[in-house]
Parts: sequence; C-alpha cells; structure tokens
Amino acid sequence: MIGQTASAAIVHTATIDETISTAFTPIADFISGIIFYSVKIGDPESLSYMEIPVIVTWLVVAALFFTIYLKFQNVRGIKHAINLVRGRYSEPADAGEVSHFQALTTAISGTVGLGNIAGVAVAVSIGGPGATFWMIVVGFLSMSTKMAECTLGVKYRIERADGSVSGGPMYYLRDGLAALGKRRLGKFLAVLFALFCIGGAIGGGNMFQANQATSQIINVTGGADGPLGPWRFVIGLVFALAVAAVIIGGIKSIAKVTEKIVPFMAVLYIIGCLAVIFTNFTAIPDAISQIFVGAFNPEGIAGGFVGVLIQGFQRAAFSNEAGVGSASIAHSAVKTKEPATEGFVALLEPFIDTVVICTMTALAIVITGTWRDTSSAAGVETTSAAFKTVAPWFPILLAVAVVLFAFSTMISWSYYGMKATGYLFKDSPRAELGFKVAFCMFTVVGASLSLGPVIAFSDAMIFAMAIPNVIGLYLMARVIKKEIFSYRAKVESGEFAMVEK
Repeated sequence: MIGQTASAAIVHTATIDETISTAFTPIADFISGIIFYSVKIGDPESLSYMEIPVIVTWLVVAALFFTIYLKFQNVRGIKHAINLVRGRYSEPADAGEVSHFQALTTAISGTVGLGNIAGVAVAVSIGGPGATFWMIVVGFLSMSTKMAECTLGVKYRIERADGSVSGGPMYYLRDGLAALGKRRLGKFLAVLFALFCIGGAIGGGNMFQANQATSQIINVTGGADGPLGPWRFVIGLVFALAVAAVIIGGIKSIAKVTEKIVPFMAVLYIIGCLAVIFTNFTAIPDAISQIFVGAFNPEGIAGGFVGVLIQGFQRAAFSNEAGVGSASIAHSAVKTKEPATEGFVALLEPFIDTVVICTMTALAIVITGTWRDTSSAAGVETTSAAFKTVAPWFPILLAVAVVLFAFSTMISWSYYGMKATGYLFKDSPRAELGFKVAFCMFTVVGASLSLGPVIAFSDAMIFAMAIPNVIGLYLMARVIKKEIFSYRAKVESGEFAMVEK
C-alpha cells in the first residue's frame, strides 16, 4: 500500500514538475539571458573560444574600484575588524538589535552555501586548478565592496522607538541618493532592489537550498530507491517547520541560531577538508604547483589564461555575493553608533566565505584529482568523491555540512526577503507575516520538485540585485570614503577607544 502511494506520489510530482517547467521555461530563459548575458569571443569550435559574463565583470570591477578608492582597507583593517567582532569596542547601550558577531554570522550564513561546495567543484572542473588562485584574488577584492555596502547599510538605517531597526540597500538607495539630490532615481532603484530581493529570497535563497539539501539526504540514504527516495515532500516539510520555528522570532532569533550553527558548520567542513588533504599529503606539493602554474599558463582549458581567470572570478563573485547588497540587510541590525564599524566587520565575510572555505574545497578536489573525473557532472559529487578518499562513510560528513549550509542560508534569506517586503509595504506586520508563510510553503515546493527553470530564474533575481546596488555604491562613493576615514581618525586619536571589560 505504501509502495503504491509512493509510486502515485512520484508520478504526480513528475507531472507537476513538467507542467511548471514547461510553462516557466520561456520566462526563465528570457530573464536569465539578460542577467547572465555573456560576451562571446572566438570560434565556438576552437579552444580559444570564451564567454565573459557581464554581471561577473560588473561585480569584479566594483570590487577593484573600492579596493583602490578605500586605499586597501580590506587588508589594513583586518586586525581592527577582529577586535570589533570580539566586542572590544561594543557598548550595550548602542542602538541596534544584535552584536557584531551575530550580525557577521547571520550574513555569513546567507552566503556560505552549496556554492562553496558544488560551485567550486564546477569552477575547478572547467577552469582547472588555476581557477583557485583567481578565486582567492577576487575574494580579497570583494572584501572592499562588502565594507562599502555595509557601512551605508548602518548609516541610513531606520531606528524605531521599540528598538527595532531596518536597513540595507532599499534604505540607502532611497535616502542616500535623496541627500545627493537624486530622490527619484533613489526611489526607483530602491523599489527595483526590493523586488529582486524578494524573488531571490524565495528562489535561490530558499527553494534551491531546500532542493539540493533534500537531494543530498536522499543520496546518502540509498538514492531514489532508498527509504527516503519517495519522500521529498516530507523532508521539505521538516525543513519548512524548522525554518518557521526560527524565523518567527525575527532577527534576534535568527542571530541566536546562526551564531551557533555557522562556527560549527564551518569548523566541521574545514576539518573534513583537512582530513582529505592530509590523507593525501604526498600530493600537496604537486597540487600547489598545479594551482600556481595553472593560473598563468593553463593547458587544455577553454579560453586559455582568460578562461581560467573568468572561472575563478565567477566562482568568487557568485559565492560571497559582494556587491549584491543582501548582507547589508543583516549587518544593518547591529548595535553600534558608528556605521563604519560594521563596514570593517563585514570585510571578514568574503575572507571566510571565499578565501578560507572555497579554497579548502578547491584544495581537497585538486589534491585528490577528482576534478579530472568526467564520468559524472561536476558538483557536489566531485567534492563527495574527494571525501571518499578518507573513508567510504566520510561523504556523510559532507552531507551534514550541506544540510547545515542550506538551512542557515534559508533562515538568513528569509530575513532579507521579509525586510524587502516590509520596505515595499511600509513595515506592515501582515505583509511580513504573509511573506514568512509563503517562504515556508516554497521550502516544501523547492524540496519536492526539480523546478530547474524556476531556480534559474530566481538565481538571476539574486544577481539582478547587484545592478541597482552597485550603481548606488558608485554614486555614494564619497559618502562611504568620508564615513570610513573619519571613523579611522577617531580610532587613531583615541576618541573611539576600546571599552573596559
């Protein structure tokens, strides 16, 4: 009886899946085609052929601009950022809802996801080991963009009488550009950003995560023929209930969970990667050589040097989301009276996401050589094969990491979507509650169906957020620079000093 019910459910699910995919494919292709438009160079049949995604160029150029414009605060400010996260400059009476550490872990949980595992495997499989080098370079540059957007997020946030705050690109695009005499442009960009943010939160920040985490759970429990194979809907329901239990309490509840999950999942995953690396320690020198040689002189890679460069750039830009503006929403909730403090804290985010976690994934698959295996599609399976070199059961640890990465991403993106909804509906509690309910329903839908075109569309929505956000960052570059450098002067003069503990 159970078998018949399961079979009926699978057939019904496949029918719904096909119906939605058929209806949505033209829309998804059109939107994705615009956001991920690539400049094509060379003959498609030749090895020199390459495609350069415009959105990647948009994000990397912004990261390079702010690195130079802010005089390399991404490197010079790391020590001060760590002191801020440790609470050495925190005053409990400052306005805001969460600590620097909680704001950082909430933002990291929104960016550290499956891209750090599956996306890196794809980048190395296509671009070769040299892509790792360029990924790290962009990881460092992206720290500057993140610093810029999170400084503005706090500067233009709304502080209410009950102590709650709302901030992020919607607010600094509206109010920051209005202060520069560009009120209409600011309002237009803010609404555009909020709409894209809601779409990205429901799709890439929720459905995609639920879908991939469910698939990984089913894979390690015997696949489609295993005991959980027919029960994607039930797994999705469990995810939805867990997400609902956390997000019902708002940012304080989310921050309390992320401050525990993020350090645990990051340490768990890094330990797993280190086990892979040291199990194959004799291959370490050759792997490092492949990364450096492949970065400047790749052989057999489509597009040659530029091809491997683009793969590294793309993975870093898509992973840490610097320039997208999403993290600024989480960082805006911090307790502080100096906006630039959160700019410094935020620069640690791409460092942890890209320079540390993505690099660990790349090292694991380069050292084990699993990136050369073309018998299956590059992705989580490539990383899973690397973990299997330690012990047959070791991929289970990877599955645990995937589930934690996905869950933490979902709860952070629920907050981003809720704040964007609040902005559009003037902080209406009903609208925000409606978004939470819809978010949890789409968690179940995402886990149950493959929905490839829908996910492609929602992924495009996330990176569409970068268009209004980066335009605003360029227009407010002087404001950002003034805020950061006047703060640094206060720290150096002792006006803003460490607090006594």
